[in-house]
Amino acid sequence: MTAGDGPSLAEAVSEATAVLAAAGVPSPRVDAELLAEHLLGVGLGRLRALMLGDSPAPEGYADLVAERAQRIPLQHITGVAHFRYLELAVGPGVFIPRPETESVVQLVLDWLKGRGGLAHPKVVDLGTGSGAIAGSIAHEVPGAEVHAVEYSEFAHAWAAKNLAPLGVHLIRGDLRDALGEHNGTFDVVVSNPPYIPAEAIPNEPEVALHDPPEALYGGGADGMELPTAAAASAARLLAPGGYFVMEHAEVQSEWIAAMLNRAGVFSEVTTHRDLNGKDRATSAVLTQSELTQSELTSPGQTLPALTPSKKSCHK
Repeated sequence: MTAGDGPSLAEAVSEATAVLAAAGVPSPRVDAELLAEHLLGVGLGRLRALMLGDSPAPEGYADLVAERAQRIPLQHITGVAHFRYLELAVGPGVFIPRPETESVVQLVLDWLKGRGGLAHPKVVDLGTGSGAIAGSIAHEVPGAEVHAVEYSEFAHAWAAKNLAPLGVHLIRGDLRDALGEHNGTFDVVVSNPPYIPAEAIPNEPEVALHDPPEALYGGGADGMELPTAAAASAARLLAPGGYFVMEHAEVQSEWIAAMLNRAGVFSEVTTHRDLNGKDRATSAVLTQSELTQSELTSPGQTLPALTPSKKSCHK
């Protein structure tokens, strides 16, 4: 295509922005540029330089814009999700990692930095999905021994593709009872488990229609079955003094903090805000518990439960 055969790149991106805005896409200009950059393969800086001239729109651009206008996730169209310093392969069947989860990784990094004596920390990501958390820790903490657990067959396949080059030990298993042979040996357990209540419907079509349900709904009317199970597994897997951090919905923060405090095996329970100022993660340190070893390591162990909030929440 030459400059005279169709709209210029700048005109096409401007038109795409209007189309995506009319479709309710949250970031129409950014998505319009990313779709063009995906086809051209030049990087955003170069793309914006090309838009200053009379470069033509790339072949097939309108088709990709039409797909995005149907609220198909941008990452499903491009096949890539950017997370911290990683470029992850993603597609149907795996939860698309969100920017707010990057702050959960940062909590782990900050805690490890404060424990300067840990030359080779042992970390596990429960419910790894695409591998975003586990992969980022492996990439950013040289010498770390990183494990990851994923139950979904489809998500496990995506995680395997993303984590193999990073040396992460990935298994397909249930976060409730996985890695029993490693009980009491981890320095860090991190998790972004499914947590949406059964009756809550995500607001965004990209989430409601395209993210796999098993990555969204936490089990039970309150969505707290899997978050509670992740906390129980953390108590089982961590060495005394180890660090547990879990992402959750803003409306669940008080309940999760109370659950961890009442469990009797954690101290330093702390709620953390994400980049938007929302209470989206809670951390704790495993203490020398008075529970017996068998109680700590029994698969399926649950922590003391409280009555959860009935408010809706969104992943």
